[in-house]
Amino acid sequence: MARAPARSPCPLPARAPLALAALLAALLVGCGAEETAPPVDQAPGRLPAAEAAIPSVAGARAESQAIADAILGAPDPVRAARQAGQGLWEGARTYAAASFDDRPLYWLRLATQEHLKADCRAHCAALLEAFDRASRGDGDIAFSSGAGTLRILLTGFDPFSLDRHIDQSNPSGVAALRLDGARWTVGGMAVEIETLLFPVRFDAFDAGTVEARLSPLLQRGDLALAATISMGRDHFDLERFPGRRRSSEAPDNAGVRTGASAAQPLVPRLGDEPLEGREFLEFSLPVAALQGGAGPYEIRDNRRVATLERGTLDAESLKDLAGLTAVRGGGGGYLSNEISYRSLNLAQALGATVPLGHIHTPRLDGFDPAVLEAISTQLEAMLESAAAVLAAEGGLATGG
Repeated sequence: MARAPARSPCPLPARAPLALAALLAALLVGCGAEETAPPVDQAPGRLPAAEAAIPSVAGARAESQAIADAILGAPDPVRAARQAGQGLWEGARTYAAASFDDRPLYWLRLATQEHLKADCRAHCAALLEAFDRASRGDGDIAFSSGAGTLRILLTGFDPFSLDRHIDQSNPSGVAALRLDGARWTVGGMAVEIETLLFPVRFDAFDAGTVEARLSPLLQRGDLALAATISMGRDHFDLERFPGRRRSSEAPDNAGVRTGASAAQPLVPRLGDEPLEGREFLEFSLPVAALQGGAGPYEIRDNRRVATLERGTLDAESLKDLAGLTAVRGGGGGYLSNEISYRSLNLAQALGATVPLGHIHTPRLDGFDPAVLEAISTQLEAMLESAAAVLAAEGGLATGG
C-alpha cells in the first residue's frame, strides 16, 4: 500500500491512545513538510481521455501548464501555489453554481499537480500541499464569531471510479462547491455553511489528512452541525454505525489497492501506527430533522453493517456490535465509511460535542445535471430542515 513518508523529526509524545488522533493532527500541521513530493492521482493516461470526453475539461493540460509556470516563476512559489489553489476553488464554485459540474476542478487540479511535480526543483512537497489544500477549500473557511449563528461544516469528495466512467461527477463535490459560503436565515437565526473537499486516496487518509484538516474546525466548539458527505446508493443514507476497518477491494484514484477484503478487513493507519479506536462508533446526526428535507429520494437511517463473526446485521445500538470485528460500517468498506469513522473518532479524542456523521447521497454513473440538481436541492432541504430544528432549540450543538 502506498503511504506518505514518515515524519521522523516529529515523533509522537507518549500520551493516552484516545488523544492520538488529535496529537498527530497537530504534528501534521505544525511540522515541516517532507522533502519527497507526495503522490497524486493517476494522470498521464486519464487526462487526455477526460479532455476528449468532457467539454468542460477540454484544454485542461494547456491551462494547467500556465498555472504551474506562474507558480514556479514566482518569488515565493509556495505562496503563489496557495493563491493559485484558492483561485481554482473560487472559479470552481462559480462554475458549479451554474452547471452542477464539479469535474473541471478535479481535472485542472490534477493536471496542474502533474506539471508542478515534473518541473519543481525546491520545496516541492510544501508547494504541492499548499496548492492542493487551497484548491479543496481550506483557504476560505470563514465562520463568524459570536452568538446567534448556526455554523455548519460539510465535506465532500473528488470524483472516483474514473476507469469505469471517465466523465464521472460526484454529487458530494457538487454540493460542497455550491454550498460553500452559503448564508441563510432560518427561524430567526443566521446560518453559515463552509465546506471542504477530500481526495479519494488511501495514502492521504493514512497520512492523517482527515485529522489534520478537521481538528482546528472541531476544536472551535461553536459548530451546530458537521457532516461528511459522499456518493452512495440509490437514496440518501444516514450512516449510523461506521466501522474501523477497510474491506473494499476497489482501487483508489491513484490505482492503489490495500489488500483488504471482506474475508480480511484491514485497520487503516494514522501516520506510522494503526488507527486506534473501537470497531464501531455511532454518529450523532439529528436524524429526524434531516429526514424533514423533502425531495424525490428517501432519507434512510441506515443501521446495516457487516462483521466477521455475525455477517450482515441491522444494529439497534452499539451494544449489538460489542465484541464484533468490523467488515463494513454503515458507509461500506471504502473511504466513505473511513472518513465517517475518522471524524467521529477524532471528535471523541478532542471532546467535541457537535452533531456529526456521514450522509451518502444517491449515486449516478457519469454526469447528469438534472440528477445532480435534484440531489443537491434535496440535500439543501435536509440542511434547512436540520437548521430549523436547531434554531428552535436555540442552536444547541447536541445531536438527536
